[in-house]
Amino acid sequence: MRGVLFDGKQPLVVDDLEIRDPGPDEVLVAITAAGLCHSDLSVIDGTIPFPVPVVLGHEGAGVVEAVGADVSHVRPGDHVCLSTLANCGACADCDRGRPTMCRKAIGRPGQPFTRAGEPLYQFACNSAFAERTLVKAVQAVKIPTDLPLTSAALIGCAVLTGVGAVLNRARVDHGDTVVVIGTGGIGLNVLQGARIAGAATVVAVDTNPAKESAARQFGATHFLASTDGVRDILPTGADHVFECVGHTALVREAVDLLDRHGQAVLLGMTAPTAEAAFAPAAMFLDKSILGCRYGSSRPQRDIPLYAGLYRSGALLLDELVTAVYPVEDFARAAEDAREGRVARGVLTF
Repeated sequence: MRGVLFDGKQPLVVDDLEIRDPGPDEVLVAITAAGLCHSDLSVIDGTIPFPVPVVLGHEGAGVVEAVGADVSHVRPGDHVCLSTLANCGACADCDRGRPTMCRKAIGRPGQPFTRAGEPLYQFACNSAFAERTLVKAVQAVKIPTDLPLTSAALIGCAVLTGVGAVLNRARVDHGDTVVVIGTGGIGLNVLQGARIAGAATVVAVDTNPAKESAARQFGATHFLASTDGVRDILPTGADHVFECVGHTALVREAVDLLDRHGQAVLLGMTAPTAEAAFAPAAMFLDKSILGCRYGSSRPQRDIPLYAGLYRSGALLLDELVTAVYPVEDFARAAEDAREGRVARGVLTF
């Protein structure tokens, strides 16, 4: 079968992948569509260290092809959106409703794929850039069949991360003020999360002026090319600043833009050894810096919630899909993503 493989030197589109049958608590999914996220590119450029060879992709949707003996919540033929959380469901963090903190869901890549007999790693417990992938039962979330799979795929990362950061982690409230630095796939979802939450003023910041139209469509009330003008709009600072780029200098700017009791939420992925600096005195008056993994999401709850918001017209998904590429055009899709030409490119099989 076809898929995108990274061998440690370059990504390759191959057609000879094999995958094993599902175990008792696993689901085999035929992937229809998969979003190309910057996290996939970060594996290729080394920002995210990951063992190789690895089948890439982690933002996908498709149709259940087979299930293990212990799986009862989905069955063959169901449409599903895939999460990256292979959480155990039994540890203290899972029991507290914090599956993103489950230690069994982090840093333990499996090897369900082979190529010419060689085991291949699975990226983010998902590997959606393959015609078929194998996930834990908890990762397969049933969605309505009238939800386009090219749009549904984006729920699995961009929406869970961006909207989830607003609703679950920052808990933005009606009337709050929000600044979003970076309006790529994650940033756009932070913007619409702020809109859904009822934020009064939402300032989008991006150096690319071509992104203004989409930013406003998703929820921005103002658009700036740099953070320099934020204080003109919010003289006392913002209640919430979301850093969606992964640049250490912008972490400092996020902190500097906070109002009293404000919080800076860090979503952009930096290199593992990168360090950010800020003045500790800036954190007095109850300011805070929050990390956020995967939107602090509970996928089995949140994915159906977001699917419902999409069906009601409150959540934009179709508008996120800037371009659709056959998987064979991965190189072109990756280049478009690196150059900021797309909000989200989607690979199809």
